[in-house]
Amino acid sequence: MVVIIDKIGEVVEEGEEEIEEMAEKAEEKLGIKSKKSSTKKSKSLASEAEAESTVEEKAKELEEKRKALLKKAEKLKEKIEKPETEELKEKIKLKKREEMLVPLEEYVKAGIYLGTRVVTPNMRPFVYRRRADGLAIFNTDTIYEKLKEGIEYLGKFAPEEIILICKRQAGWRAAEKFSELTGIKVFTKKYPAGILTNKTLPDFFENELTVIMDQWVDKNALNDTLRVRKKVLMVCDTNNFSQGADQIIIGNNKSPKSLGLIFYLLVRGYCKARGIPTENIPDLEWWTGEEEETRTDFKRSRIAEPRAQFGV
Repeated sequence: MVVIIDKIGEVVEEGEEEIEEMAEKAEEKLGIKSKKSSTKKSKSLASEAEAESTVEEKAKELEEKRKALLKKAEKLKEKIEKPETEELKEKIKLKKREEMLVPLEEYVKAGIYLGTRVVTPNMRPFVYRRRADGLAIFNTDTIYEKLKEGIEYLGKFAPEEIILICKRQAGWRAAEKFSELTGIKVFTKKYPAGILTNKTLPDFFENELTVIMDQWVDKNALNDTLRVRKKVLMVCDTNNFSQGADQIIIGNNKSPKSLGLIFYLLVRGYCKARGIPTENIPDLEWWTGEEEETRTDFKRSRIAEPRAQFGV
């Protein structure tokens, strides 16, 4: 009897399981979900609904925070004293101009920043643009830096240790005044061949530094200086090569005004460095101005050249 009862119980349990499976399948077919799945769906739906309702509120909160931050920024901005800032900027500008040896306007007036149409690899780093007509332009800040370095370098040598060569006629007047004020020996119209290399010559001169105003025009003096292994300070335009120079000054070395400005700054800086009185140095206008006498001499020399060719 007991065995029969157990079998009946097993059959009943199997039947209940089959009934449950059939019920689940029927629910799936009819689209009816269990309580658990409906509970999950209701929770996610609730969170979505809440987010949809509160998104505007959160946006408003963020906007209010942004406005508050902007107000704080405006208050901090108001605390900054504009007059002091502008005054500081002006002081920096003035200091920079004072450090440029002469006012920036003088560099522009003298045309020291104007190069040539040819730019050598040595000078390319100092050129920042070209004009519409093809002329290369030096940066005035770089001109100032190189002038300052050149003046300091020149000041290391005594007058008797230096010679300056300037065969370009545009610089004769300024070069002669430079020699008069500093005591430095200057060669303008002609450089005597072998004066630095041939000890048998009566005018042999042993120097420590040669100042070359143009590498092309003054090449003989440059070659002699390099041959005896002496120092070279060279003024370089955009079409010059700086090989062999121990120190360079960059700028227009062809214009009378530009050369005059360079000589003025050299003589003023050298005299201060060597303790030579500066009260006799003419004003900048003298160095950059073209006197009637200079122009007349130039015209005469131009007229005399063709006459000499025809034996007149």
